[in-house]
This record gives sequence, structure tokens and C-alpha cells, in this order.
Amino acid sequence: MSETTHDGRVVVSDRPSPDDGLSATELAAKYGLAVSGARPGLVEYVRQMWGRRHFILAFSQAKLTAQYSQAKLGQLWQVATPLLNALVYFLIFGLILNADRGMSREVYIPFLVTGVFVFTFTQSSVMAGVRAISGNLGLVRALHFPRASLPISFALQQLQQLMFSMIVLFCVAVGFGSYPRLSWLLILPVLVLQFLFNTGLALIMARMGAKTPDLAQLMPFVMRTWMYASGVMFSIPVMLDGHPEWIADVLQWNPAAIYMDLMRFALIDGYGRENLPPHVWAVAGGWAVLIALGGFVYFWKAEERYGRG
Repeated sequence: MSETTHDGRVVVSDRPSPDDGLSATELAAKYGLAVSGARPGLVEYVRQMWGRRHFILAFSQAKLTAQYSQAKLGQLWQVATPLLNALVYFLIFGLILNADRGMSREVYIPFLVTGVFVFTFTQSSVMAGVRAISGNLGLVRALHFPRASLPISFALQQLQQLMFSMIVLFCVAVGFGSYPRLSWLLILPVLVLQFLFNTGLALIMARMGAKTPDLAQLMPFVMRTWMYASGVMFSIPVMLDGHPEWIADVLQWNPAAIYMDLMRFALIDGYGRENLPPHVWAVAGGWAVLIALGGFVYFWKAEERYGRG
């Protein structure tokens, strides 16, 4: 072992170091060292997320503002896009294919617009989640922060966008005879449950998209299939009348259909409980808790791998 004397000479000492024989792990534990970028414990990770809550909100608002900054109509496209989609679906499914069977025009149009707006909320959250990490690698590699902040902020962005759309949805409902009533208060818990579900789904897709960027090219086809299977344009029980009952049950209990039907039940006169599957609130809450918690843990387990490789 070498030592430096007061006059600058280097001498060799036989005195052993107290760290001799210790492994790298033992040395790190002795001096309180940690691996740079290592995944924190789950409780600590949640604490760090809470500490970044202002960043999450500000980031989502900035993304929302910038989304249509290059368009002349600006933020109006937040409402115009789902409305135009609803118009196209009405022309094809309502007028040509008669998908409104069993419903009056006063019920079917709010039914369709509600379905389009609510499903778009989930669809946009999923698509934003897929690109949350892979599309922000510069930010991920430059700064140290809980990576779950990104998909959560994107889901929050979609919730804020839906809030603008809800104003139009209320106008459509009133315009076709569904006036405000106590059931409209159910809209709030429906939105909370769907937001939790969408956030968990965005977290799952963010981890998968970080590992496989090509997933972003596949997801539009998956989401389109999910939309057609969820009764956005038609009533599942009515359309599947005469088919095995279990098929309608499976489609009605899928989470996209659950949240759409709960919103329709809350908002539209003439869309009663007979259109809802049994135990619908329990199923809606179960989907929200399962996907939100499962998605958060699933994303957290790969925390140290995001932005590397």
C-alpha cells in the first residue's frame, strides 16, 4: 500500500486497508453507494411520482396546447374530430346499415356520439401511451425522473381533451330531448373509473412500446377491431339477437363497452338499465383497479431499462 509523506515522497506501507477483502457489493453498502439509475422500491417510486405531480400536470397541459398549434382552427379540432367521426358513422351505420334498430332517432344520435367520444378517450390514451417513452427518448435520457410520469401525463392530456368534448356532448343530448337530471351526476364516477383504466393501459403500452417501437404501427388496427367489438355504433344485445348469449355477454363486459354504456345510461333519456349487463358498476370498478394497479407495477418493473440500448 502506498502513502505520500509531508515532503511529497511516496513510500510503500505494509499497513492493510480496512477495505481489503470486501466485495464491490459490500463496499457499496459500507459507504452508502447505489447504482446510478437503479429502480427504486415501489413505495419510494410512488413518493417520487407524487413529488412530480406539478410536472405531470404542466406537461399534459403543454402537450394539449401544442397538439393543434399548427392548425388554423386550433383547439376546435379537439371537438371537431370526434364529431366528424360520429357523422361518418351515422351516415354509414345509421342510414345505410340501419344499425339503429330498436332505437328512435332521438336516442340513437346521442347514443352514437357518446360512444364515439368515450371510445376516443380510451383510444387516444392507448396510442399516446405507446409512444410515451419511444417518442420522448431525448427527455428520458437527459433528465432523471420517474418514467411513469410520461404515460400518466398523456392520459391526463386525453382527459382534459375529453372535457372540451363533453360540452358538445351535453348540447347534443339536450338537442335530442335528454335534459339534465340527477343521473347526470353519474358521469363523474364514470370518468374517474375510465381515466384510471386508461392510465393503466397507457402504462402497459408505454413499456411494450419502449421495447418494440413498431407496436405503434400495429395499434391502429387493434383499436379499430376493439371499437367494432364494443358497440360504438350499435346496441350489442340487439345486434346479436339470435346468436349465442355468451357472445353478447363477452362483448358487453369488455371495459370499453362498460364505460360507454354507463355514460349513455347517465346521459340519455330512454337508455335504461335493461341495456346494461348485471353488476355493471362492480365490473367497471374491477377493470379500473385491476388495470391501473397492474399497469403501474408492470411499468415500474422495467424502470431502469427505459431509454437505454
